[in-house]
Formats: sequence, C-alpha cells, structure tokens
Amino acid sequence: MTHPQDTVFLFDIDNTLLDNDRVTADLRKHLTREFGEEDAGRYWNIFESLRTELGYADYLGALQRYRLTDMNDPSMLMMSAFLLEYPFANRLYPGSLDALAHVGQWGKTVILSDGDVVFQPRKAQRSGLWEAVEGRVLIYIHKEDMLDAVMERYPAKHYVMVDDKLRILAAMKGTMGDRLTTVFPRQGHYALDPKNIAIYPPADISIERISDLVNVDRETLLNSSSGRSWP
Repeated sequence: MTHPQDTVFLFDIDNTLLDNDRVTADLRKHLTREFGEEDAGRYWNIFESLRTELGYADYLGALQRYRLTDMNDPSMLMMSAFLLEYPFANRLYPGSLDALAHVGQWGKTVILSDGDVVFQPRKAQRSGLWEAVEGRVLIYIHKEDMLDAVMERYPAKHYVMVDDKLRILAAMKGTMGDRLTTVFPRQGHYALDPKNIAIYPPADISIERISDLVNVDRETLLNSSSGRSWP
C-alpha cells in the first residue's frame, strides 16, 4: 500500500472473535480422556510454565516439551493432530463474521494476534477468519511492541483495535494515542477477571459481546474518547 487508508480495523483472535476458552476446555477433556488426569496435569503445568517464559500460549511447544518425558509413546503424536485438525470454525463467537463485515465497509480489516508461527495461523485458517480478512493476518509474539511494523504494513489515518485484554488495549493506546480507538468485548476469562478490570484503564468503547459491534456506527468508532458501552 502506498496511500494510507482512512481507517484500519485490527482484531485479536482468541476470546475476541473465537471462543478460545472452549477450545482449551475441549483440549483438557481430550488429554484427560486419552492420558489420564496425572499426565494431563503435567502437560498443563508445562503449558503454563512456557506461557510465563514466552509471553503467549504455545500449545504445540508445550506438547514438544511434554513429549520429552516419554519419547516412546506413539499416542502422543495424535495430540498434535487433535490441535491442528480442531474444527475452529465451530468456535467462532456468534456474529464474529458479521462484525468484520460491518466495519469492513469503512476500511480494511486486519487480524492482529499473538502466538506461535504454526498453531495460531492454523487457527486463523481453519476458523475462516483468514479468508474473511482476505489474508490480512499479522501474528507476533508481543503485538503491542510491533505497532510500527503494523502501521508500516497497513498505513492509516486512524486505527481501531478490538481485543478482550485491557492490558493490550492500554499499551497500544499509550503508544498511539488519539490515532487509536480501543474496543473491549467483555467475553472470555481475561475480560471477566475483576483484577484486570481494576488494574487497567477502561477502553474507549466496551461491548458485551463481539456481535454488538454491528450496532456501533462509524462516527463513534472514530471518536477515540467516546467512553461508551453497548448495550
């Protein structure tokens, strides 16, 4: 792109457009059923340790470390298949694609997500989100630190970021100021955690669920200090 758009709309994936809490719950059930509670618990301990180390959820990386505990168990190879072949399209929040289409009439829509280079792109593809944004997918380790790269790739006069994590929205707002409108869908365990609500400043716009975005007009989305809630 050589000319900036008026507006670019940035969307997170996990618990913003897609119910990742349900994906995690399904994986927990699968691991417990296939490997028992003790081994499943060991996987999740590795997962949490790796998330602290890396700063993002790395399901496949945790699986690789978990596999080191028993290299001779062929059933572990099927754990990766469960993740990579998971029907992510069934876990899109109702109205996610409508929300993308609604704001897409006013500017380009872009997926901006944290994650690894294998599982997170796979999630975007199998969920249908990759196609919905015509391949405009950016995945970083810490997206809030990559805003210069985002703005260089998709230059615009104004940006809108939709994310379930107030921490991310606050960090981006601190960097971009009035060039950014932050939208906070109150869904998923991060968004509903009272500690996060108490620690971080409120977003410019709060909505109960992603489907409510279709009720927000263009003028409100471009007003970065609106402070409004829907419904």
